[in-house]
Amino acid sequence: MSPFSVRARVLAATALTLCVVPSVHAEATQVDKNKQKSTVQADEQIVVKAARRNQMEVLSGGQLGALGNQKGIDTPFNIRSYTSALILNQQSQTLGQVLENDPSVRTTYGYGNFSEQFIIRGFPVYGDDVSINGLYGIVPRQLVSPQLYDQVQVLNGASAFLNGAAPGGSSLGGNINLIFKHATKEPIKRLTADYESSAMGGGALDVGQRFGKNQQFGLRFNASGKSGQTAIRDERRHSVALGLGADWHSLDNATRITVDADYENQGVRQGRPGVLLSSSLTSLPRVPSASHNYGQPWTYTNLRYFFGMVNVEHDFSKYLTAYAALGGLSGRERGDYSSLTVTNAATGAGTNGSMYVPYNQSNLSARAGVRAHFETWNIKHAVNAGWSGLWSAQDTAYAFALTSRSSNLYTPTYYAQSQPQTFIGGNVNDPQRNGYTRLNSIFFSDTLSALNGRIAVTGGFRYQKMLINSYGYGASFTQYTADAVTPVVGVVVHPIRNTSLYFNRIEGLSQGPQATGSVVNLGQVFPPYKTVQYEAGAKYDIGRFYTTLAFYQISKPNAYAVPYGSTGQSIFSVDGLQRNRGIEWTVNGEVMKGLRFNGGTSIIAAVQKRTAQGAYDGKRAIGVPGYNINGNIEYDLPFLKGATVTGQVIHTGHQWANNANTLRVPSWTRFDLGTRYTFLAERKPVTVRFGVENIANRSYWASSFGGYLLQGLPRTYKVSLTTDF
Repeated sequence: MSPFSVRARVLAATALTLCVVPSVHAEATQVDKNKQKSTVQADEQIVVKAARRNQMEVLSGGQLGALGNQKGIDTPFNIRSYTSALILNQQSQTLGQVLENDPSVRTTYGYGNFSEQFIIRGFPVYGDDVSINGLYGIVPRQLVSPQLYDQVQVLNGASAFLNGAAPGGSSLGGNINLIFKHATKEPIKRLTADYESSAMGGGALDVGQRFGKNQQFGLRFNASGKSGQTAIRDERRHSVALGLGADWHSLDNATRITVDADYENQGVRQGRPGVLLSSSLTSLPRVPSASHNYGQPWTYTNLRYFFGMVNVEHDFSKYLTAYAALGGLSGRERGDYSSLTVTNAATGAGTNGSMYVPYNQSNLSARAGVRAHFETWNIKHAVNAGWSGLWSAQDTAYAFALTSRSSNLYTPTYYAQSQPQTFIGGNVNDPQRNGYTRLNSIFFSDTLSALNGRIAVTGGFRYQKMLINSYGYGASFTQYTADAVTPVVGVVVHPIRNTSLYFNRIEGLSQGPQATGSVVNLGQVFPPYKTVQYEAGAKYDIGRFYTTLAFYQISKPNAYAVPYGSTGQSIFSVDGLQRNRGIEWTVNGEVMKGLRFNGGTSIIAAVQKRTAQGAYDGKRAIGVPGYNINGNIEYDLPFLKGATVTGQVIHTGHQWANNANTLRVPSWTRFDLGTRYTFLAERKPVTVRFGVENIANRSYWASSFGGYLLQGLPRTYKVSLTTDF
């Protein structure tokens, strides 16, 4: 497109219109010229407004579970929100791609499948344990389409008091929360077409509007889809996501109701899997070429989810609010999986197994509570009290091959179909109940503030009760019942305007482990795990720019088998400890007019303590980098209104792939470049985007979390066009 000014383009379009419309007079009066000049200026403002509306945006604060929505600078926790504008501009197709902006988050795959798993402060967040509007159990548990959400919020640190225990047993070092899209005051009618190399096409529709005399009723509909081959050779993916959000508020806005109903269908064919490592390896295999695929052609996963929720809030007065929410999910997953286990690092030789897993899930999640504000002796109180509950049922089975087939990381042997899967657990044609989880909790907190809010102290607790039934595969039944209390203390001090210092002591909670393997206490269920976090930091926020500096320590118990006396047997014990200490610094916002930056660094020392017989004491935990650096910059070109250039760098420090710290995964760096341009067509803004990820096409092992390797994605081109209509 020619780099003429917006004024020139609009004048040309106006002149062309004058030529083809017969009712226009040949001579224009001075008044007509003034009108034309006014129109041009208005059009320029539309372009600038559209460009700003679509630019990258990261917000300080978010939804803090029991404490509700909070401004970041006023909370004793480290939370930020990535908005739908960022998702659209960066052409993010998965939740992991959105979180590439965060220096405290790294993404890997689940064990043996293609589900995204996130690492925050050195601990995992499973897909099962991502929340929506503060509710666990209603997010698609393997892959998430971010186009349905207005915000992706990241809370760094433990959150048992804020959100309760996560059903999957993770989220001990952080939490990810999604916020549904709803209609805004300004109507939206937006259509996007996109393309991704090597042959992935798709698009999205986003329509929303408010209705009624006082705009009491709102509707927002989102639809997105994509299908084709990714930049990885022979890997194919498809995705369909539909979302409908409705909301209503009373004339006085005292009562607010939202209803959301969503559907996702995702699939992967011959996906490139993680690489498992034989315990006999003394070195790591070198990384194959960036687009190389060692996945078997018959592997696949199909994922289908229906989910949604209802939220109700009512203000009895400006001092008292009651709320309730109910959400649910129905999921159906089918997959034939195969991961390569490398047995010879030098040659890449290894073996492929084969496993088929059907999985059905039905979840129901709810919460209810009250928030009250009052004052006693010049001290303001913000009281939160409530209950939350989750019921989850899983039906599953499995079938796998007892023998493996030889293959190679660098020159794979592709088989037309999986080997006979003769070892079967359960009914693979009609999966039966395998597990049932029931979580119930009550919580209470009081935030006391004084000196016009310059000092605030939060104290509270959550009492959590867990019931977990395991049905085996039709041959056994075990029941686990436990409870725990997780307290919280938080302090915020505002020494000067727009600045705060904060401290928190909070815990994480997950169900305790069950003794497995050849141990004398087989089947013993241990009490719930608790992680204990201490965090202190500082924040500075002036709206268009904010920065946060945090120091923290999190300690988590570990379980393992140890020798049992002189019997030659082993006993399963919870005696170990992983202690993570770290520093986080994030910077987000407009550094100067037209120049925006989002990023920071995360430094972490994840050390093993009290390991079995002291074998790994002082060694670093598997798959936790010593440091991460992220930087995302955007610059609006001053000589071309509506044009923006972007650049991103992601750097991850070295990791270890085993507890003994003998298998070292090198550090890696990825560079991305992009641009976008907003212009007018028929007085409607149109935005064209072009981006290149991993511009150097570098090959690297991105993660070793869990003890297996995940390869980074190859160079990927992304193009999209968005128009309002």
